Amino acid sequence: MVSSNFYLLFGVTVFMVALGLVMVLSSSSVGSALDDNSSFSVFLRQGSYALIGIPLLLAASRLPSTFWKQSAWLVLAGGSALQFLVIATPLGVTVNGNRNWLQLGPLPALQPSELIKVGVVLWLGMFLTKKQHRITQFSHTLIPTVLVLGSAIILVALGGDLGTTVILIMMVLGGLFFAGIPIRHLLLLTIVSATIAILTALSRPNRVTRILSFLHPETADYSGSGWQIQHGYFALSNGGIFGVGLGNSTAKWSWLPAVDTDFIFAVIGEELGLIGACVVLVLIVVLGIALLRIIRATPDPFARIVTAAITVWIIGQALVNIAVVLGLLPVLGVPLPLISAGGTALISSLLAIGIVLSLCRESDTLQVSEPSGIHTTGDRSERVTVRK
Repeated sequence: MVSSNFYLLFGVTVFMVALGLVMVLSSSSVGSALDDNSSFSVFLRQGSYALIGIPLLLAASRLPSTFWKQSAWLVLAGGSALQFLVIATPLGVTVNGNRNWLQLGPLPALQPSELIKVGVVLWLGMFLTKKQHRITQFSHTLIPTVLVLGSAIILVALGGDLGTTVILIMMVLGGLFFAGIPIRHLLLLTIVSATIAILTALSRPNRVTRILSFLHPETADYSGSGWQIQHGYFALSNGGIFGVGLGNSTAKWSWLPAVDTDFIFAVIGEELGLIGACVVLVLIVVLGIALLRIIRATPDPFARIVTAAITVWIIGQALVNIAVVLGLLPVLGVPLPLISAGGTALISSLLAIGIVLSLCRESDTLQVSEPSGIHTTGDRSERVTVRK
């Protein structure tokens, strides 16, 4: 028997994917017609990814936690190896100045950094669960975490993908926090990570231009660095309270770059208005509540850490995406999870939620099977029963 948290998380996830498909069809129709002579090409491609991702989510939700622990190293190493191919071989593809795509023959291009996200959450959960009795010791927890996960994150940063790099750092910090690492260690790592992120942001002229446009929008070049954010504002303001109607966006007529990916929230605001934008925000809040309820309900440290890192990933990335569209952050180039177009991002997000569902299911089963008056912590191989 599974709890209401399981069904709440599954339900809101499927609803967001369905909403995303509708908005991808609307926002990409003009660009698809211009590029592929078909208004449905991007939508059909995204739909095929959803048809892969949803069954993958359901399959992942049936697997035990032991499987995810044993696969942590494999997933992280596999993602890192593919990312190395991106930055060090001709198989890497550069898009908008970022070398973060891998082209393997006739197969669709993919982003190995999305697989690295899955590897990071699994490795964090596996490693920090083993180190629970030494979680306060700097040399036993923080240093190995920085060496292993820092290497994977550096590979992503070398490809120029600052947005994904920031999200990965946030995931690591979130997992460490929920694992119970001392605040002083977390603060030190936050300062070091912020310094590295700032230096990375300042390492390329186009990033510096975007940052200056954010800090001084009144001086931004409207036809250059200020074009995307200004047209995002135009789309949102054009929508008003009730929107101009589904499919009636003017921004998608080659005015707003990345209209079906990074700036899809602007089209939602234009076509569905303030009400539609608020619905998306409510869905994100409900998704976050479901994830936090699972964190609170589970007695298993592995499940708690993995779910926490995934929460920071999905919810944090969504808030960063929306903040960029609203002009609260510089343009970072991260999609809106479960809604924006992007096959690798959608599949990895659905896989991550499937992992949470599997941990939630296992936790619920263990709690139901416990005798009255007994509380169980840990996984099947490391459980300790204590009297309440």
